[in-house]
Amino acid sequence: MSNSLPFNTSMIRGLFTPLSPEQEPDDTPGFWVVLQGSSLLLLAGAQEAQLPEGPLPTGVVPQAEPLRIGLWQGKPLRAVRIAPDATLPVEYEKLPFQGPDTQLDNTLATIAGRAAQILHWEHRSRFCSHCGGLLTRIPGGWGKRCRSCGDEHFPHIHPCIIVLVRRGTDLLLIRNAAWNPGRFSLVAGFLDFGESLEECVQREVREEAGIEVTNIRYVGSQCWPFPSQEMIGFLADYAGGEVRPDGVEVVEADWFPEDALPMSPGGKRSISRWILDTYGKSGDNR
Repeated sequence: MSNSLPFNTSMIRGLFTPLSPEQEPDDTPGFWVVLQGSSLLLLAGAQEAQLPEGPLPTGVVPQAEPLRIGLWQGKPLRAVRIAPDATLPVEYEKLPFQGPDTQLDNTLATIAGRAAQILHWEHRSRFCSHCGGLLTRIPGGWGKRCRSCGDEHFPHIHPCIIVLVRRGTDLLLIRNAAWNPGRFSLVAGFLDFGESLEECVQREVREEAGIEVTNIRYVGSQCWPFPSQEMIGFLADYAGGEVRPDGVEVVEADWFPEDALPMSPGGKRSISRWILDTYGKSGDNR
């Protein structure tokens, strides 16, 4: 099931209890999510990866005030971000929670992603987009209210479709202009004004690969906190046209036999890999 994908809440159910920031006293000790870029700070040399616990590690200088985001194993969990070039204390190491390196287990990657998404929202929600006034927190959640005009603002989650297109035993894969040669994945894109999700699937496939699709069906979704997407997965069948990449965003697009796909299409934690692994063979649950 897609619910069990990394970065979805079910991955950390039983370990993490979400709270709004004002629900815990400032001086209660607990755990830390310390982020540096797309990496998580951990105790070095531990047999199992561990979040720092107790006081904020000496030498760690947050870019903003620590933010309580919930409880981890029953204790307060606070999130901070440090500068990309900050030197780490010798007793700590960092492991990436995004990308092909999967040394970090899925539960810690998921809580790191959750913290990254919240910190991104906090950084981007300091001022009102309507009048420029200062925003203050609405009690009980992550929403903000403008002191000047009263407008309310809530976390921005951006819906994106991602789709596996099949033509018999061939699968459509594309290479984005920003990707290294040889790296392919599924067609994906952001929902646009006035679109249903199915219409978004049709448009993105048409724009990125030049073909038409039919028989569109939903298969699952994944929180993708890089920085704040919700990836909504679909299957679709080829309906006509010749594959033709747009040459700008997509530089390669082609049909690949289901048993001879390019190396590692999609990251191991991504819904694109899950869709390919679950539905990429003829006779799979379609």
